[in-house]
Amino acid sequence: MAEAPKIELFVKASDDAESVGNCPFCQRLFMILWLKGVNFKLTTVDMRRAPDVLKDLAPGSQPPFLLYNDEVKTDTNKIEEFLEDKLAPPEYPKLCCRYKESNTTGQDIFRRFSAYIKNPNPGLNTMLEKQFLSTLVKLSMYLDSPLPHELDKNPNVTESTRLYLDGDTFTLADCNLLPKLNIIKVVCKEYRNFDMPRELKGLTRYLDNAYKQDEFRYTCPKDSEILIAYKSVAKYLTK
Repeated sequence: MAEAPKIELFVKASDDAESVGNCPFCQRLFMILWLKGVNFKLTTVDMRRAPDVLKDLAPGSQPPFLLYNDEVKTDTNKIEEFLEDKLAPPEYPKLCCRYKESNTTGQDIFRRFSAYIKNPNPGLNTMLEKQFLSTLVKLSMYLDSPLPHELDKNPNVTESTRLYLDGDTFTLADCNLLPKLNIIKVVCKEYRNFDMPRELKGLTRYLDNAYKQDEFRYTCPKDSEILIAYKSVAKYLTK
């Protein structure tokens, strides 16, 4: 059996430098390594006083970056591809999606959320909220629609019961989308008193299932960290 790789993941530190900070890209890679079941070291980087060793490792880079044996990787998408390639079956589970649609569903949600939450003008709020909501509805509809493997089991099924985007196990698509949805949930509640609509059954089921999983729940930054990160960009609506 091949020797296990030596892996260190560098992620953004929290404001008090005691835990993980708000960074959906960092959380995405943290989740992937946890799901792979590989031993790895997690190092938090306080960007206000990043030690020289990090400047030597990845000059000019922001976390996340990865040290794999003696190789440094700094691009999140490339790190994801690299880990999927290197940490492969039979030793490690495959995390790529069965269906390509699972990778792209929900990809416009964060953009619409940003426009909604950064707007200070009450007159534009209804329109921006509708545009944002329509992306959540689209995601929920995808989660509600049975996937081909569900229809193979039961051709008459009209509503999916799967736990996550692509099936009943976390995939790379979930590692990408869930950290963003967690940020959205926290920031929208604070700045717009907006809760994820429970009537969106697919989305509700998805989030309820995800928050039960250690790989997601324990990689999330504290809500207070998310709010610190958004303090300078999110706008309360002025009357």
